[in-house]
Amino acid sequence: MEFDGTFSLSDVTTEEVWLALSDPVMVKNALPGCQFLVEVDDPDDVDWDRLVDEAADADDPPTLPEADPEDVADRGLTEGSHYAALVQVGVGSVKPRFETVVTIDRKEFPEMDASGHGSASDSSFEMDSGMTLVETDDGVDVEWWTEADVFGRVAQMGQRVINPVANRVVGRFFKQIQQELSDVGEQSSGLRDRISNYI
Repeated sequence: MEFDGTFSLSDVTTEEVWLALSDPVMVKNALPGCQFLVEVDDPDDVDWDRLVDEAADADDPPTLPEADPEDVADRGLTEGSHYAALVQVGVGSVKPRFETVVTIDRKEFPEMDASGHGSASDSSFEMDSGMTLVETDDGVDVEWWTEADVFGRVAQMGQRVINPVANRVVGRFFKQIQQELSDVGEQSSGLRDRISNYI
């Protein structure tokens, strides 16, 4: 299955969007149904029970604009690293909770590519995805794409059911990113200058 689109973010800079979309905390907070998103050493040996327990006890650190841009950059997604996420997505009457591992294959401003796989009790998927940030007169366009192979119960529903769900998840994700970043522009210009220093 192939998915792609462009989401326009207004009154933001490419540096702000890049820092936000590189921040696992902001990505986790913006992604519907995501319980946690954390770096792991071995993508083939993830202790999901431990990560669930740790997530239940953890408090998220601040994100932009409250967080120091240097702190956000320091914890950002890095090329070659692996990240575990627990994500629950409703597809029709089914609400699988996917144990997902994503690898950042390439990260070079303003482009990022990732691959990953996930499994639930009766469904699984493999995917490749990427994004490119394009500066516009009003802000930034995020051009994104995903190629996914879906298996099991979810796959039986077909692309006609899955496509609207995927588009809804992506739409909610970028709307949340827009909301999180809307306050950055209202801060002093010094904040924007500091953000640009960490790209």
